[in-house]
Amino acid sequence: MKTPESRPLLLALAMAAVPGAVLAQSSSNNPSGGNAEALPDLVITATRNKSTAGETPQKTTIITREQIEQQQAITNDPGQVLSNLIPSYSPGRQKLSNAGETFRGRSPLFLVDGVPQSNPLRDSARDSYTIDLDMVERIEVIHGASAEHGLGATGGIINFVTRRPESGRMSQSVSASVTSDDDVDSDGQGYKVGYRVSGQQGRWDYLLGGNIQERGIFYDGKDRLVGVAYPGELQNSESYDVLAKLGYWLDDDQNVGFFINRFELEGMGGYVPVPGDRDNGVPTMARPGIPDGEPGYNEVTTARLSYSHGDWLGNQVDTQFYSQTFRARFATTPYFPYVDSNGNSQLDQTRNESDKLGAKFTLTRDGLLNDHLTLTTGLDVLEDETRQMLVETGRTYVPKSQFRNYAAFLQGDIAVTDSLTLHTGVRHEQADLKVDTYNTIDRSNVTQDNVTVQGGNPDFNETLFNAGVVYQATDHIQLFANYSEGFGMPDVGRVLRGIGDPGQDVDNLLQLQPIVTDNREIGTRFDWDRYHLEVSYYESDSDFGERLTEVNGTWVGSREKTEIQGVEVTADADLNEAHNLAFSYTYAAGKSDTDGDGDVDTKLSGINIAPETFRLSWSAAWTPALSSHLQFSQFLDRDIEGDDLDFDGYGLLDGSVIYQTRAGKVSLGIENLLDKDYFTYYSQSARVSDEYYFQGRGRTITLGYQLDF
Repeated sequence: MKTPESRPLLLALAMAAVPGAVLAQSSSNNPSGGNAEALPDLVITATRNKSTAGETPQKTTIITREQIEQQQAITNDPGQVLSNLIPSYSPGRQKLSNAGETFRGRSPLFLVDGVPQSNPLRDSARDSYTIDLDMVERIEVIHGASAEHGLGATGGIINFVTRRPESGRMSQSVSASVTSDDDVDSDGQGYKVGYRVSGQQGRWDYLLGGNIQERGIFYDGKDRLVGVAYPGELQNSESYDVLAKLGYWLDDDQNVGFFINRFELEGMGGYVPVPGDRDNGVPTMARPGIPDGEPGYNEVTTARLSYSHGDWLGNQVDTQFYSQTFRARFATTPYFPYVDSNGNSQLDQTRNESDKLGAKFTLTRDGLLNDHLTLTTGLDVLEDETRQMLVETGRTYVPKSQFRNYAAFLQGDIAVTDSLTLHTGVRHEQADLKVDTYNTIDRSNVTQDNVTVQGGNPDFNETLFNAGVVYQATDHIQLFANYSEGFGMPDVGRVLRGIGDPGQDVDNLLQLQPIVTDNREIGTRFDWDRYHLEVSYYESDSDFGERLTEVNGTWVGSREKTEIQGVEVTADADLNEAHNLAFSYTYAAGKSDTDGDGDVDTKLSGINIAPETFRLSWSAAWTPALSSHLQFSQFLDRDIEGDDLDFDGYGLLDGSVIYQTRAGKVSLGIENLLDKDYFTYYSQSARVSDEYYFQGRGRTITLGYQLDF
């Protein structure tokens, strides 16, 4: 008898016997220097050896600017866009939080031009909200654990590649859009305006872009106000993003570049949550009112100085120095009561503060062994300082934690024959964490201390390996297999703030041991002219992983052995020059060892695992000026032991139409076209709470305009 767990693998094997391949679109990677050679299409800069998509032993996805604009015509929520375009990425929460938005059941490492955005020491779950997608040229995705950029990529890498300056004369672009619920309520309306200028002057290239956005309140499929979340909201918020880039070509091979991006998003207040009734199917809603404290916000500044040399003694050299300043304030919660100077009971709120400084040095030498061997080596350095404060009382919720990480790596790609390529590498991580002596907080009375914890300076050493093979069986069929390891830290803040027993010492806390994740993957790619298919099966194991559980309204990281298995199928077909169909299917299942006996025995819930998902899209170019896009996502039911976190699936249909005129491009997008009334995946399957039982957004209309000149 076939078990439910065997069904996805059998489906994947069956689909491997029919034509199709990975949806791999070309992307423009041309440097702005007039004499510089263009990088080949499909180069994945997130890989340190700049691999080519479709030739890697590990599944990759490239999301092009065209695909991003297709999604932005429908929604500007990054979580929704990533979920729509990345197989095995969880459904978006539609909040200013990506908690529960996992990638292959684990945490992805978010990058902007290679600069880490994730904050693993005290995960704010907002690392996908650090740059506006208007500033992004493409998104590079590496599926599964990877140590290529060090700390944090236990589920994979998502690299936002910023826009490049246009070659030649000055080019400008203006854009504007308005968004509304389908009843056109005044409080449900929002807008977005943007401007960008770029070009080249001699050996200089430049780009300056910015936008401002205001979002209205969200309505569900029954025209009720969607509830307000304590951690922070996308609805009823305003944001801006400014990106500046400047580059100089020293000669045909050498380039110096600098970029800085400033992103801010803040709620506007004016609404308070109305708890729902989960047992009776009543959603958490909102009503006009004055909330306690100040609205939540994100404030992020990312900067990078880079130098590259295409032919230094026969080697390619890439060097970058970077910084990231991250501030995130969370709205008030009922879990931090305190009495103010007037004797009144008040609610406090927290603020995360994280500062990163780092450098990456990469050297690549190809053409070795008669053009059979390419070697890539380098050194990475990272310093991260993070703390979490209570805003109103000015007290420390999570003490300042200083993390230093040094890593050296060597990667080799060997062309054994014209059809067989081997990939192997090693990376050695050396890290130390410093925490001073501190006092934890009594959550029932935030003006009092709980216990004193002695500081410490634990250090870690990990050597991580990867090995893979790509075999071109025929002109149309490619096989690949891969083993890779990822390195991550547990959420240190959750560990440090949750200590309640006296006499604890940071040096002796077992929970601070790093997370090493093993990713094993096999797959095949088929490419027949206009038809493409990619099928992969993966296993992701960690002997000492981290499973999130909720205790008294707070997420706690439980250190447990975890095992995850999954299948990904992606396919597309160019029916003719005007019509394209794309399809994807993903399935994942996982268990953890909750009783410490060495056997994984408890199913992972929706806070860790995405639901089984089918997606189908149809893109059509009806005329040179008129195009359309339809996409349907079906999230299937999912059962967990007991029925508190069972998931009742739902399907969503989105669509857009774009018309290009001489005076610019006009777009009309509709999210949730059928006005489906549904509870989000996170609300159903991640936590049992009347305060977090949210409906998804109902039918939403966006009208956009863009002019390039």
